[in-house]
Amino acid sequence: MTDSDGWSLFRNRNFTVFLAARFCASLSTMMIGVAVGWQVYSITHSAFALGMVGLVQFLPALALALPGGIVADKVDRRVIVLTVFAVDFIAASGLLVLSLSPFHSVYPIFAILIFVGSGRAFLSPASQSFLPFIVSSDEFPRAVAWNSTAFQCAIIAGPALGGFIYAAGPGWVYGSATFLLLCAVVFISMMKGHWKLHSSAAKWKDVFTGVTFVFRRKIILGAISLDLFAVLFGGATALLPVFAKEILHTGPWGLGLLRSAPAVGAALTALWLAHHPLERNTGRKMFFCVAAFGLSTIVFALSKQFWLSAVVLMLLGGVDMISVVIRQTLVQISTPDEMRGRVSAVNSIFIGASNELGEFESGVTAAWFGTVTATVIGGIGTLVVVGLWALIFPELRKADRLKKEPQS
Repeated sequence: MTDSDGWSLFRNRNFTVFLAARFCASLSTMMIGVAVGWQVYSITHSAFALGMVGLVQFLPALALALPGGIVADKVDRRVIVLTVFAVDFIAASGLLVLSLSPFHSVYPIFAILIFVGSGRAFLSPASQSFLPFIVSSDEFPRAVAWNSTAFQCAIIAGPALGGFIYAAGPGWVYGSATFLLLCAVVFISMMKGHWKLHSSAAKWKDVFTGVTFVFRRKIILGAISLDLFAVLFGGATALLPVFAKEILHTGPWGLGLLRSAPAVGAALTALWLAHHPLERNTGRKMFFCVAAFGLSTIVFALSKQFWLSAVVLMLLGGVDMISVVIRQTLVQISTPDEMRGRVSAVNSIFIGASNELGEFESGVTAAWFGTVTATVIGGIGTLVVVGLWALIFPELRKADRLKKEPQS
């Protein structure tokens, strides 16, 4: 598969089916995210409770991430992905049952989200290390872009659908998500082949070797830690229900559109990157995009107009997508095959910390300083991180081409 046409990847049946499954699962996750966020805030009227939504997912993912990397290097990765999607199906069914019951409390919701976080600890390293085995190394940067496109399209449609469907009740959202997860299970079942390395490739005593490898490869450590702290401080996703209801004065449909806006920018950017891969000065471009992410966060925090908030979130999503593609490609091309699962597990810890732990941080700081002030502080924090990382990791700043290094 050496065609320069980005569409040539879809001749690969396994790649096409994998993208379909990822789209359905991600669409379901985004719909559930809108419903859970609005439901939790409606019950508690607390920014701190919104932060807890992220924390209860992050803690089990953190505890199980490194074992999840070992499993990814020892077990057929298709089986892992299939199992996690089945667990998510059960979790979505549980949320559906709760929404139809007369018992209204956030604690059963949190309990179900713990299982979702636990499954993610195994899904992230397996799925991230899956892609290099489905496509050739030459097509890998394009595959990352297409994979990100599918994910971002789901993030566009999922929150918007979830917000509109929520008008009929949360049960309709959870029911739709349950069906989509069933479709994801079917798609993964259609994949042909085995993606398991020799059993000696990974041993349980080597659970921390992924951590050691990452800390020795400064370009990998710099890339994933830059994303960690930038999103940890600058992410405002957890507070979107507060912005939608209290500042922009809109309802669940408006929340859905706001959550979709970053993905619109990200999907358009990823689609462009699928046909126009980044060629030179990728390190500097990554730093520029993360800085733009921080500035966009500040502008969003100060906006009082719905349309302006949506446009700024689109820009935020676009620059973040460029950073994501560069980071994911750098990590994968710098990692030997037998280490992919464990390194992806470490990467998933950083991603989970930036997202779910970032949601908790946003909820706590919003409870302390107020929603707008906390978000502005977060954006400024992102800009500070960019400056510090440019000095600490010159290897990352000077990274040029996204090409696989020869392995001995």
